[in-house]
Amino acid sequence: MLIKIGTRGSKLALVQSNWIKKKIENRRPHARVELVKIKTVGDKILDSPLSKIGGKGLFVKEIEDALLSKRIHVAVHSMKDVPAELPEGLTISAFPEREDPRDALISSENLKIEQLPVGACVGTSSLRRAAQLLHLRPDLDIVSLRGNIDTRLKKLDSGEMQAIILASAGLKRLGLWNRGFQAISIKQMLPAIGQGALGLEVRSDDNRTIEILDFLNHKTTELTVRAERAFLKRLEGSCQVPVAAFAGLNGEELHMQGMVAELDGSKIIRDEIVGNKDEAAEIGINLAEKLSSAGADRILACIYGR
Repeated sequence: MLIKIGTRGSKLALVQSNWIKKKIENRRPHARVELVKIKTVGDKILDSPLSKIGGKGLFVKEIEDALLSKRIHVAVHSMKDVPAELPEGLTISAFPEREDPRDALISSENLKIEQLPVGACVGTSSLRRAAQLLHLRPDLDIVSLRGNIDTRLKKLDSGEMQAIILASAGLKRLGLWNRGFQAISIKQMLPAIGQGALGLEVRSDDNRTIEILDFLNHKTTELTVRAERAFLKRLEGSCQVPVAAFAGLNGEELHMQGMVAELDGSKIIRDEIVGNKDEAAEIGINLAEKLSSAGADRILACIYGR
């Protein structure tokens, strides 16, 4: 039995894909699992902010093309990179248990957001992070920061900037988490849709692969990420707009928070909603409509130039 896993070639992507590979091999000792490294547009263009490159699926399209052409059986994605709309014929069949969804502030002096000096230079590639950070600290100087985690940490160490923001999940998966790093509370900064979660994408008609991967699905992660993605889809969100959401389960109840922000952080529309976990997608849609009614639709129309 041969299973080909499509993955980006970054250190983090390979760590994540190798983790899936080992899980499958432990479950299916007779299976032969291979990693197929695929370079995406987002990997090739490193000198421009993601929001300027435009489009959706900057880190997934080439991998999805490999799936559709049957060069691979499964793609391992960071769910925060996956557009709300999947290509026809593809589906996310399994969501492994989610890692820490929070953002992390890393500074040379292990400071919290409120402790950063006035005018401090902070690096991030995310409009979502930048907008929320500026809402909290409009005095900060936000600069675009691209590249893999090692590259970003080196820019901090070199003194080019006083702090950077990265996803806690990536740092933890790479074994780079330092006790001095400051996890930013979700109350202060809502994460990207699906942040910290992996998704295993397959062809919808590939029943063999779907059955093989089924044991990796974590139901709580699936429900919460599906709620967040329904929110994103309803708002037609992308990397070009500051949109964020996070859902969590408490027994049978699904609690969800969401926000849409002006690019400069001057205005943030944020709200929350609670519902039954069996209606995850509807909860995401309802929260999106709630924010739209409160003015998020006007912010998005302005950003998109409508």
